[in-house]
Amino acid sequence: MRQIPRGLWVLLSANVVIALGFGLIAPALPSFARSFDVGYTAVSAVVSAFAVMRLLFAPATGRLVTVLGERRIYLGGLLIVAASTLACAFAQSYVQLLIFRGLGGIGSTMFTVSAMALLIRLSPNEIRGRVAGAFSAGFLLGNITGPLVGAALLGFGLRMPFVVYAVALLIASLVVATQLRGYGAPPATEAGAGHGVMSLRTALRDNTYRAILASNFTQGWASTGVRVAVVPLFITDGLGQRPAMAGIVLAVYAVGNVIAILIAGRFSDRYGRRPVMLPGLVIMAVATALLGFSPNVAVALALSVVAGVGSGLFAPTHQAALADVLGTRQQGGSALAAYGMSSDLGAIGGPVIVGYVADAVGFGPAFVLTAAVAAVAVVLWLFARETAPDVVGAPAKLSDPESPAPPD
Repeated sequence: MRQIPRGLWVLLSANVVIALGFGLIAPALPSFARSFDVGYTAVSAVVSAFAVMRLLFAPATGRLVTVLGERRIYLGGLLIVAASTLACAFAQSYVQLLIFRGLGGIGSTMFTVSAMALLIRLSPNEIRGRVAGAFSAGFLLGNITGPLVGAALLGFGLRMPFVVYAVALLIASLVVATQLRGYGAPPATEAGAGHGVMSLRTALRDNTYRAILASNFTQGWASTGVRVAVVPLFITDGLGQRPAMAGIVLAVYAVGNVIAILIAGRFSDRYGRRPVMLPGLVIMAVATALLGFSPNVAVALALSVVAGVGSGLFAPTHQAALADVLGTRQQGGSALAAYGMSSDLGAIGGPVIVGYVADAVGFGPAFVLTAAVAAVAVVLWLFARETAPDVVGAPAKLSDPESPAPPD
């Protein structure tokens, strides 16, 4: 079996550091915002500012990647987040914290879009699923261990996690700058750049790309948004459990993710993207719909594990499918930016809409709504073409009937 190239290992390692740091400051940020004597709405605004800036700046990032190349934008994003995080550590007012955290969202979307572009371009065709699985597993590992380390650092004060994260990002920047030389150069200077840039309009003609956007929106809505914001409320308010039990429910969801991610990438390379995507989406949808009707915490725990397995099956698989769709092109540009935006839209809108439905008619219908979002993605994937190179015989060519047309 072909080995993962060294450049990809550098990228995957940096991803672990980024995810670790993101989890590192998660326990500290709400409390730090509250220390400025503001209400819960203002605290939520600090958390949301990061996601909103990610969403707003994503289209510009896609264009910057096209013009300047992935490596420069990736490094620029890391340095912006490092600077904004360090600034947060020394914030003297709530407004300063809000501004500094929001600026970090700009850097975050820069390294997210450029990292995905590098991942696509550096991944050998036959192991794209395996690489996407490793990328997802690294992010998950960081998200699991980060809050534990961050909680320990709180003993040194609310500002310490921000300082440690900033230093870690600077180290990651140095590693990427020195170890990824020659990767992700601008289009005009990189040798062998013969495939141009895929526009969003071109990508949207591909039924698989449309399905990818739907499943990534589902991932943001259900796994990033509702899971973090609404599921803990269901455990505490709906089932009358202590907050610590909500943390356990989230942890077992992560366990389900890990179990599935370990096999999803390899399976999708061997058997195809659709045979892994569709069961993953269906499993997650059914488990989530039933979660809101759980009679006790034991059932909720079991359903959370199952939902985590479903999410773990489809999250890395649609990343691999994205690499299949864009892999024959030099860079994705706006098509890659739209992919990131779809997840951010779900993460921002999901908690608000589902929270409103839970207030109005209860947790059961609220989680059914989340399952309905996943069901839309299932329908689109039913009509999507298979893209895995080892299954279809070769990467999709621009002359294929169902392949995207040449760029406009």
